[in-house]
Amino acid sequence: MKEKGILVWRKIPGLEMSQKGFSEATEGEKWRERWGGGGGAFACVSMVEKREKNDFSPTSEQLLSHPLALLAFVPKDVALFTAGALAGAAAKTVTAPLDRVKLLMQTHGLRVGQESAKKAIGFIEAIALIGKQEGIKGYWKGNLPQVIRIIPYSAVQLFAYETYKKLFRGENEELSVVGRLAAGACAGMTSTLVTYPLDVLRLRLAVEPGYRTMSEVALNMLRDEGIASFYNGLGPSLLGIAPYIAVNFCIFDLVKKSLPEKYQKRTESSLATALLSATLATLMCYPLDTVRRQMQMRGTPYKTVLDAFPALDTDKMETLENRVHGIVACDGFIGLYRGFLPNALKSLPNSSMLLRLKIKRANFWTSDLSVCIRLTTFDTVKDLVAASEKELKRLVNENCEKQDHSTCR
Repeated sequence: MKEKGILVWRKIPGLEMSQKGFSEATEGEKWRERWGGGGGAFACVSMVEKREKNDFSPTSEQLLSHPLALLAFVPKDVALFTAGALAGAAAKTVTAPLDRVKLLMQTHGLRVGQESAKKAIGFIEAIALIGKQEGIKGYWKGNLPQVIRIIPYSAVQLFAYETYKKLFRGENEELSVVGRLAAGACAGMTSTLVTYPLDVLRLRLAVEPGYRTMSEVALNMLRDEGIASFYNGLGPSLLGIAPYIAVNFCIFDLVKKSLPEKYQKRTESSLATALLSATLATLMCYPLDTVRRQMQMRGTPYKTVLDAFPALDTDKMETLENRVHGIVACDGFIGLYRGFLPNALKSLPNSSMLLRLKIKRANFWTSDLSVCIRLTTFDTVKDLVAASEKELKRLVNENCEKQDHSTCR
C-alpha cells in the first residue's frame, strides 16, 4: 500500500484576518500564530489518499521475446525526430543516383576545362559513364556526407523555425501567411548555413576523381584551400531559398484562387496547381543551384555569383588565358540548366507514388519522388512507434490479468 499526503487550501467565508501584525512578533510567535490557531484566517484540511502500487511492467524475458515493446520506452519526441532523420536518409539514398548524374552534368564544363570542345554531357551519357568507370557503387558516391547532414539539418531547421515563428508573430500573437513564409525561409537559410560544409564535401566526393573518403577530401581542402573553401557557393545557396519558397507559395495561391469555385477544392486542381507552382519555382531558381555547384569545385574561377554569368576580363587583357568566362559566355544560357532533367525526375511527378500517397492532415497530394519516399518512411516509423506502444500495453495487461487484479483494463 502506498500512502500519499495531500494538503488542500480552502477559503472559509466569515473568517477575517487577524489584527495582530506578524511584523511585531518574533519568529517563534509567528509560527505559533500561523499554525497554532492564534486567530489567523487559515484553514487546513488534510487527508490521506490510499493507492495500491501496481507494477505490472514487462519482465526482461518478455521484452526479449517481444522486442517491439522496447521501442515504447523511447521518448516520443526522440522517436519522431529519429523517424524524420531516417526518412530523410532513405529519401536521399534512393534518389542519390539521380543526384550524382545531375552534379556531373552541372559541373562537366568546369571539370574538362575552358578549351575542351565538349562542354556538356548528356543524361544517358552521364549514367553510362558512371557505370563504366565506377560500377554500381559509383551511383552512390558522395551520398554518405549527404546522409550525415540530415540529422543536424533537421534539428537546426526545426529549432530555428520555432524561434523565427516567435519573432514574426503579430501583436495578437497570430502568425500571418507572410510570417510563416519568412520563418520558413529564415529557418532554411539557418540550417543551410550550419550544415553547408557537408554539402561541399559531398560535391567534391561525387565529382572529383581520386577521392575515396570524406576525411581525405576534408584534409586536402584544409591544407590546400583553407577553411573558407568549405563555404564556397554559400551566397547562391542562401539567395535561392527565399525566392523558391515565395514563388512556389505565391503561384500556388494565385492560380488556386483564379480557378472557378467548384474546382478550387478538388484534389486534381490542387495537384495540378502544386505541379505548376513547383515547376515554375524550380525553373526560376535552378540557375542559382548550377552556380553554387560550380563555385564549390576545386580551382573554381567564380568568387561571387556575378562572376558566373558574364565573361569578365580580370586583367583587362583579351587573351583567353587571362579571362574569367561566365557560364553563359562558355556554354550559353542552356548551361545554367545542365542537369535539370535528373533533377526533374527526382522532384517532379512520379505516378506510381502519386496514386498511393496522400498527406491526410494537410489534405494535399504530393508528386515529389524524394518527398514521397521521405513521408512514406516517416509514416512507417510512426506506425512502428504506435505498434510498440500497443504491444507494451498488451504485455502490461497480460501481467495484470495473471495476478487476477481487479484494476486491470
